Amino acid sequence: MAKNFSDMEDSNPSANPSIHEVSDPARRVWLRGGFGAMAGGLFGPGLLTACAGAAQQATTPAGPASLGRRIGFKSVPMAAVDTVVVPEGYRAQVLYRWGDPVGVAGQMPAFKPDASNTAAEQALQAGMHHDGMAFFPLDGGTRRGVLAMNHEYVDDGLLHTDGVKTWSNEKAFKSMAAHGVSVIEVERVDIAPRAVAEGVAPPAGQAPGSGPAFVGAWRVVTPSRYARRITARTPMRIAGPAAGHALMKTAADPTGTLVLGTFNNCANGQTPWGTYLTCEENWAGYFEGPEQPSAHQKRWGVKKGNGGYYHWYEADERFDATKHPNEFNRFGWIVEIDPMDPTSMPVKHTALGRAAHEGAATALTAGGKAVVYMGEDARFEYIYKFVSRDAMKPGGLAANRELLDHGTLYVARFDAGGSGEWLPLVHGQGPLTAANGFADQGEVLIKSRQASDALGATKMDRPEWTTVDPITKQVYCTLTNNSDRGKPDRPGPDAANPRANNTMGQIIRWQEQGDLDGTRFRWDHLVLAGDPAQPRAEAKGNVRGDIFGSPDGLWVDPRGVLWIQTDVSSSAMGKGEYANLPNNQMLACDPTDPKGEIRRFLVGPTGCEVTGLTMASDLRTLFVNIQHPGESPSERGDPDAPSRYSKWPDGGRPRSATVAITKLDGGVIGT
Repeated sequence: MAKNFSDMEDSNPSANPSIHEVSDPARRVWLRGGFGAMAGGLFGPGLLTACAGAAQQATTPAGPASLGRRIGFKSVPMAAVDTVVVPEGYRAQVLYRWGDPVGVAGQMPAFKPDASNTAAEQALQAGMHHDGMAFFPLDGGTRRGVLAMNHEYVDDGLLHTDGVKTWSNEKAFKSMAAHGVSVIEVERVDIAPRAVAEGVAPPAGQAPGSGPAFVGAWRVVTPSRYARRITARTPMRIAGPAAGHALMKTAADPTGTLVLGTFNNCANGQTPWGTYLTCEENWAGYFEGPEQPSAHQKRWGVKKGNGGYYHWYEADERFDATKHPNEFNRFGWIVEIDPMDPTSMPVKHTALGRAAHEGAATALTAGGKAVVYMGEDARFEYIYKFVSRDAMKPGGLAANRELLDHGTLYVARFDAGGSGEWLPLVHGQGPLTAANGFADQGEVLIKSRQASDALGATKMDRPEWTTVDPITKQVYCTLTNNSDRGKPDRPGPDAANPRANNTMGQIIRWQEQGDLDGTRFRWDHLVLAGDPAQPRAEAKGNVRGDIFGSPDGLWVDPRGVLWIQTDVSSSAMGKGEYANLPNNQMLACDPTDPKGEIRRFLVGPTGCEVTGLTMASDLRTLFVNIQHPGESPSERGDPDAPSRYSKWPDGGRPRSATVAITKLDGGVIGT
């Protein structure tokens, strides 16, 4: 998640009483029985039969699940290192770094190591702080595909030659250009005969035959007909119930249907009809608030002094919430992008609700309806689900352009005892009426937080990524941490969030009762993260295998392996309760294994977050993003010593980058 927005993480002052009882979390934790032990009682024979049928269908020889969920790699030891460490028998290759040209024909400016690239050049290069990512296959997807990825935020200390010692509008516009999304074409290049030792990667972007031999390497295709950068100034269409709403209209856009840009894009989603979903997370921190913010602005964390971090409002007055109070309503949405058409306009789908969106895991019901699960990464905020009104049609995006514009948005309530309910955010139902400040459905969606407050949804410990198991249809969500839990005047522990001063976080999961569009579910905890060597009981956790804390990125791959990525703050890594965790990491487990071992697959460079993960179609290449290597304790780089904390990946100024990971024997990742 973006840094320096801690106040906006905790802007939920609602007086909702806790409707949950503090109870023994061990009764609902997979590592002590969990779903495996309780499945018959929780879900009933009908659902288990359906799941068994789905699993049987998925495990045919042609399906990825036929490979099984078993993890076969040797665990990587935790270490304070400034490199990417992967298991024995694997290699990691740097593929696409901040500042690399995206590949637009005739417009490929090279990265300048002193960070002197202009704003116009940055708009044609990889943005900063790579995050969520998805792979779209070309020609079967085993050797060629399109990667779409987020660039969440920027470190102005590294982005500019002299950091923030001086300031100008040009720097603000360069910052805007370094946000957003990259769409790049990648291909696997097998160069033979092998002439170098295993594990030595060619430089990023190396063309076949132009350097030392390397079997199984990937490169960015430049130029490419798919190449595209989407930034904080790219025109986007607003669609769905809030399009054209009075609260969405501005002086620059009196129709309320066209907005410039997307930013603070954290996690992502990938639709079955072939599009990319990018999620606007801590967007409120870019707006300079008025002296006396409204209740609506306060609920979203907009206040005086926000704009001083990025200074965008000085270069573009739409980020001044005093002059343009509705502009901030136009951010906080899920944005759909066609990765195959660089001329297409991205669309903000307001039917999915407004939030500090962390991710958008998408699946289909048996009848073909789209279901999108979304977390909101802020203290005491909520978990959402959207169910489309219509079923997906054959024909890709052309046949499904409006599928995410019609449907029902729900917010989750997790009750004690392992039951839960999805509460509909529908105007006119319950408290969501004009008398309570919701004039229509558009206003309900613009004020999703306030609507969820009114419905009594469960305040969670920073819901991050969501993922749906393609075999069992169980849904997982990382709750990264919440050190405010149990503080005076803040909610105390409850069943779903059972630890006060929750520094370590947990992973929650649930199974819908019926199909994915059901309104009732059963839940438990997959694991409470932590380190048993810590003296404080709430920090010990119950991890079996390799310890971790602050889970963030999360994905169940096509064969059913659950991948977990961590985002421990640079100010906490290697200190206090994280003394034994000096770097962030990626781990894996079989979530159906009653032994519950979690095994470390990767350790990232100094100060980085490990995030963003996807695979090539044959599961033989894993793409991972390394965000903000060398991040300083202040979370802003020192231009006088940009390599003080890290020199990854090039030995100079640290650069976020995409890494391609393969097995030396060419096998499936994780086996």
